[in-house]
Amino acid sequence: MQKKWISMGLMSGTSGDGVDASIIETNGINQYELIKDKYFEYDSNIYKDIHNLKEKIHKIEHLETYKSEIDNLERKITIFHAEVVKEMSLNEDTIIGFHGQTIYHNPEEKTSIQLGNGKLLNQLTKKNIIFNFRKNDILNGGQGAPLTPIFHHLICLQKKIDLPVCFLNIGGISNITVIQRREVLLDLVSKDIGPGNCLIDNWVRKNSKNKFDKDGRLANSGIRNEIIFEQAQELYMNRNSKKKLSYDTNDFDISFVRGLSLEDGVATLTDFTASIIGEELFSLFKNFKNDIRKILLCGGGRKNKILINRIKNNLPSNINFELIDDYKIDGDFIESQAFAFLAVRSIKNLPVSFPQTTGCKKPCTGGELIKN
Repeated sequence: MQKKWISMGLMSGTSGDGVDASIIETNGINQYELIKDKYFEYDSNIYKDIHNLKEKIHKIEHLETYKSEIDNLERKITIFHAEVVKEMSLNEDTIIGFHGQTIYHNPEEKTSIQLGNGKLLNQLTKKNIIFNFRKNDILNGGQGAPLTPIFHHLICLQKKIDLPVCFLNIGGISNITVIQRREVLLDLVSKDIGPGNCLIDNWVRKNSKNKFDKDGRLANSGIRNEIIFEQAQELYMNRNSKKKLSYDTNDFDISFVRGLSLEDGVATLTDFTASIIGEELFSLFKNFKNDIRKILLCGGGRKNKILINRIKNNLPSNINFELIDDYKIDGDFIESQAFAFLAVRSIKNLPVSFPQTTGCKKPCTGGELIKN
């Protein structure tokens, strides 16, 4: 009988709007049961500080230039997470998988910085904390992300989902996981495939009082600028001749839509984002022997109906899109549940990443434990 653990995952994604918290019970291998999901929105100061800092940090030297601001924000973010832990009323022996807030990600420089002080969170919560999940993967030649594929695989086991299947997670960045066989973890294929919500959110944030385009309403009321759209596509394809396995939101910018109205800018960025996602999926699917006909949608971008319809328009009509929510899993909390699962795998010294998910040389465990 495998030991079961109670574990909480804390995830603050690239949108930087708050913390998703999930408590699960799992053996860290082939079983999990959800106990609780809850979202905690950052206060306006933390939200602004995250995005202001992200816009300043474009290269590794900036980590030193803005060190005091980074340290100050890290402390605020860690204290916020401690309040989340307190509000979730955990059992005494619950362990915590703490992702933190990504502020800079450049695997080529072997650097991926998530703001979140594991030692401070341990002191504030008196819990065992597992954090710094990407470090070991990067040291072993990987990109440090995406790290959710093994949890996507577990979902397929639990929900008996027909294979092959492709998970499409649309957060700030879009990433995919292709699951071909239930038994073989080395078969997992995953990568970031381009922007998700980051371009749209950035434009909306800078040109209105809103944080994102709710349900794609702004895109629906705007008109795509054809000239800008075609130029952006061409520039993207030319600069992206060497495809990455993982991206940072700073790999993309919105300068090419400068001068457009709020709605036309959103419409153009939505179509641009959808064209990249659609093209990447189409090219990816051609490389698999088994036909992939089903895409499971996760992440906040799945709610943007206009974006999803535009992606569908870039793909053959025989590919079916389904919401992960249709399988009684809340698509907003996949990643927080995943980090609860990864925390248990870390304690058990089991792999959390694989050569075809992050580019690491061999299956790698990850995460540092701060014991209570």
